[in-house]
Amino acid sequence: MNLHCASSARSRRDFLWNLGGGLGGIALAQLLGRESLGDEAFLPRPEFNGGLHHPAKVKRIIQLFMNGGASPMDTFDYKPELARLHGQMLGPKEKPEGQTGAVGAVMKSPFEFQQHGQSGRWVSSVFPHQAKCVDEMAFLMAMTTKTNVHGPGSYMMNTGFILPGFPCMGAWISYALGSLSDNLPAFIVLPDARGLPYNQKGNFGPGFLPARHQGTLINAASSQPVPNLFADARHLFATGDADRDSLVLLQKLNRADATAHPGESNLEARIASCELAAKMQLSAPEAFDLSRETDATRTGYGLGNKVTEDFGRRCLLARRLIERGTRVVQVWSGPQGAANNWDNHGNIQTELPLIAASVDQPIAALLADLKARGLMDDTLVVWTTEFGRTPFAQGSLGRDHNGGTFVTWLAGAGIKAGVAHGRSDDLGFQTAEGKTFCYDLHATILHLLGIDHTRLTFRNAGIDRRLTDVHGKVVSEILG
Repeated sequence: MNLHCASSARSRRDFLWNLGGGLGGIALAQLLGRESLGDEAFLPRPEFNGGLHHPAKVKRIIQLFMNGGASPMDTFDYKPELARLHGQMLGPKEKPEGQTGAVGAVMKSPFEFQQHGQSGRWVSSVFPHQAKCVDEMAFLMAMTTKTNVHGPGSYMMNTGFILPGFPCMGAWISYALGSLSDNLPAFIVLPDARGLPYNQKGNFGPGFLPARHQGTLINAASSQPVPNLFADARHLFATGDADRDSLVLLQKLNRADATAHPGESNLEARIASCELAAKMQLSAPEAFDLSRETDATRTGYGLGNKVTEDFGRRCLLARRLIERGTRVVQVWSGPQGAANNWDNHGNIQTELPLIAASVDQPIAALLADLKARGLMDDTLVVWTTEFGRTPFAQGSLGRDHNGGTFVTWLAGAGIKAGVAHGRSDDLGFQTAEGKTFCYDLHATILHLLGIDHTRLTFRNAGIDRRLTDVHGKVVSEILG
């Protein structure tokens, strides 16, 4: 950390605070000293098209995370051998670590698969809308992970480590590239209305990075998506001049504390959040107002349909946010727990269609909307999950956890559309070719953002930490 730069940034901030005062001081200070301590070294250079180490093809990202472990052989990974071997006991003799039940017989998919698009990509009947988009997607067909347990698996796909305490990808991107807007957070998380995913907020935390880079949680279903941005209607005194004066006093107290405790990232994050909140009082109401969209757009995303309403609202909001300068938006499908997610232990035939239907139309609408607005030219959409499911039955009709292989797809800027990389074995139990870990996915995403994953580091406890740890390679096979 460059202490001289950090000190200079604070003194400039204090100068503008004293010069401008009030909310004007908040705005001026935020514009000149918006990055927290140490971030000055990571401002992107214009000559690299917004990238940090090389020209960027992507400016912003929408990540769609299917919480619970989406079954590959029932969605995107067609396995005709499962039908031929259905009912045979070909699985491991002992229950693999992390699986919740005994290994059953081979179970064919109960869903019909058909080929779609010029690429001929096989897609299950549970995704009729996404099936029409396969020629715009690039598939990683041999993703794998180190665990069969939800918590560690979700940590790994989000942070690159199976243990808590490490920064998630969105936090790393915020740290490296900063915000595209002064009026909205750089990294926003839109969780399922029914609850947070496994690990709760740990999946979108900053770890050891400055605290301001954590994901900002937005409750899209609430009348106030950003809690406490405005005073409660019951407290009419907390408006106008009183609200402004309260912010001014709060910032003065925070800055006095910052002077006494230099380098405290939680305090820096608190100061930054107050600065941003002052701006969001003007920008957020418009950004979160979906009534400004046409009836056709809202219907296309599935708003007004009980099945697709929640996820569709959040996909539409994701588009509005990246359109207005948010750099990373993460949209979650499914809360933690034994129901209403992709963790289909009991009955794949009845459980999977419900959760698949809730996301299918909104995802297809998002891709079409981004394309129609020209946003696909610099936006990347990523669809993934924490692991897959077994090709063997759990009980009679369910599928257990399987980290051996699963599917991820990407679409948008810099992607070679209509291709696939890697394949799983004939049963869809383990990878066979082109094995891809989260490290490779993260390296590829960072590469598209103009970042060399080996050079984006942060020293913690004497170690230069990376999102990709000591691993990772860019999957050039899916890049255009």
